[in-house]
Amino acid sequence: MEKCFQKNQKRRLGIILILCAALLLAGCSDNRKAALAPAGAEHAGLYVDGTQLRTAKGEPVVLRGINHAHCWYRSSDEIAFKAIADTGANCIRIVCACGIQWDADTAESITEAIERARQLGMLAIVEVHDGTGDNDIDTLKKIGEFWCGIADVFAGTEEYCILNIANEWCGKRSADIWRDGYAAVIPMLREAGIKNVIMVDAPGWGQFGKAAVKAGVDIFESDPDRNTMFSVHMYGFSGGSERAIRRNITASTDRNLCVCVGEFGYKHSDGDVKEEYLMRYCTEQGIGYLAWSWKGNSGGVEYLDLATEWDGSVLSADWGEIFVNGEYGIRATSKPVISAVSP
Repeated sequence: MEKCFQKNQKRRLGIILILCAALLLAGCSDNRKAALAPAGAEHAGLYVDGTQLRTAKGEPVVLRGINHAHCWYRSSDEIAFKAIADTGANCIRIVCACGIQWDADTAESITEAIERARQLGMLAIVEVHDGTGDNDIDTLKKIGEFWCGIADVFAGTEEYCILNIANEWCGKRSADIWRDGYAAVIPMLREAGIKNVIMVDAPGWGQFGKAAVKAGVDIFESDPDRNTMFSVHMYGFSGGSERAIRRNITASTDRNLCVCVGEFGYKHSDGDVKEEYLMRYCTEQGIGYLAWSWKGNSGGVEYLDLATEWDGSVLSADWGEIFVNGEYGIRATSKPVISAVSP
């Protein structure tokens, strides 16, 4: 009897040890699940909660917006911002420049753009375009230094502004370069006092969303505030099939990371895009999306103009009408996040 008891005790001890080991392994960082924000963290504005972007009050935010080439068409901002807001967009992604390739925006010009969006009831997503396709971490650091140099611009904007550090930095489909670059730059921004939600474009010209499988959690955890979300751009490579669309999104969401489609078109030089499925899938899954772009495309990609007039009085038939007025387009699916205010 005593021997049987001892054997049973050993079996129980063995089972307990196995269960403990399994729990420890599940808790290890295998890039399947992102770390959470610190318990009891207070939120001054927008914040990331697992796969969900939320307001300071905890209400879910699903981005529905349009890209606008501010740094190339600054004189059209007033009319373009108003027209974009009139589509029902709840956000606008604002293309800025830091001086590496194009004339740098000033603190004043970016402040004005953010405030213009706020007054029209849209969240502002600001990004620097100069590092597009670049693989040099020093380039990303220069962009980070640009934002750090105007950090005061972001003070008090946490409820209505997202900092999308660099457009499509890391042209290579390299999760390692992508991780190393952002893991170096994100802490710089936090050290400078920027508290806004940070958005990180995928590598591979924004289209290699599957890099999140290997490096997404590492980038998220490099943020001391745990307040970083991700963006995949969908053209022919990442948006050319229903399967590709799903996989490039779930690469993040399966790891408890927040993601949106920061750019997409209905076709591009690398192939056709399943844009109607993309909009339907994002709507069903509660994923944000933003179209490229309002107007001003050139060099053979004029077909990506949503509007043929800056005031939006005429939308392009193949793209603007589908995106704005389609069944899963912006008018049908966009919900306000902030209210328009008087100047």
